[in-house]
Amino acid sequence: MTGLRLNPFAARPPRTGPEPVGLLACAGRFPIIFAEKAREAGVPVVCLGVRGMADPVLKDLCAEFRWMPRASLGFMIHTFRRAGVRRFTMAGKFHKHQLLKPWMLVRFLPDWRMLRFWFFGSRRANNDDSILLGLIQEFRSHGLDCVSPLELCPELLVREGLLTRRRPTANEELDIRVGWALAREMGRLDVGQSVMIRNRAVVAVEAIEGTDRAILRAGELCGGTGFVVVKVAKPAQDMRFDVPTVGVQTIESMRAAGGKVLAIEAGKTILIDEAETVALADRYGIAVTALAESPPG
Repeated sequence: MTGLRLNPFAARPPRTGPEPVGLLACAGRFPIIFAEKAREAGVPVVCLGVRGMADPVLKDLCAEFRWMPRASLGFMIHTFRRAGVRRFTMAGKFHKHQLLKPWMLVRFLPDWRMLRFWFFGSRRANNDDSILLGLIQEFRSHGLDCVSPLELCPELLVREGLLTRRRPTANEELDIRVGWALAREMGRLDVGQSVMIRNRAVVAVEAIEGTDRAILRAGELCGGTGFVVVKVAKPAQDMRFDVPTVGVQTIESMRAAGGKVLAIEAGKTILIDEAETVALADRYGIAVTALAESPPG
C-alpha cells in the first residue's frame, strides 16, 4: 500500500459524524493525554503509533489505531486519507538517534515516497525543523494539514512561577541566567532545547540524544554533585511540533544524575502530569521554576 500514488483530490469516504483528527503518536504520555482530551470533546482520533515508541493503551482511546514502521510516509498519507482525515497532529517523543543507525535506508523500502523525501528533501538540511517542516509540506500536498496538539489541551502549557517548595539559591539563579541565554542560542541553531550548568560552567548541551540522556551525561561529568537544567523553546518555536516537554521522567532523570534545579519557559513548555511531577520534585528536593522571559542580567 505504501507504494500507491495518491491523488490529493480523490474522493474521501462520506462523514456521518464529527470530523476525525489524525494523530502521529510517538513515545511518552502526551499522545495519551491528547487522545483522552479528544474523546472528551467528542472528536474521533485516527492514530498511527510508531512501533517501539507509542504506548499500546492508545488502541483503547482512539476510534482507529494502526501500528506503523518508523519510515512509512506513504503509509501515513494513505491511512489518514482513507479514514477521511483532513487535519492531523504529532505528539510524543521521537527518538531521533535511531535515524543514525546502520541500514536505516533499508527501512524506507518499499516506501518510495519516504525514500524520495529523505534524499531530495530532508538531506538538504538534516535538522529537526527542516525535516519536520518538509514532512508537513509533503502531507499538505496530499490535502492533510498539520495542527498543534495544544489546540485540544492548552492547559498543558506551564504557568509562570515557582512550582515547588524549594526555591533556587542565589548561585543557582546565576546558573539559570547563563543557561537560559545559551539554551536560547542552541534553539536558534536547532541543536537542542536544554543545557546543564554548574557554577556558570556549561556541563552538557542536549543534542540528538534528548533531554534525559543529556541530564544523565551531566550527572556523570559532575559526579552527582548538583547542577541546573535549563530548557527553553526555540526563538521562533513552531507550536505544532517539538514543543519543549517535561514531566515525571525528567525529574527521575535529574534525581538519578544529581540535578537540583529545573528552569523552564512558561507558556512555551508542556508539563505532563503537573501535580505528580511537582510532588515528585518536592520529594526529591528539586526546585522547578517557570519563567516567562530571560532572567534579568
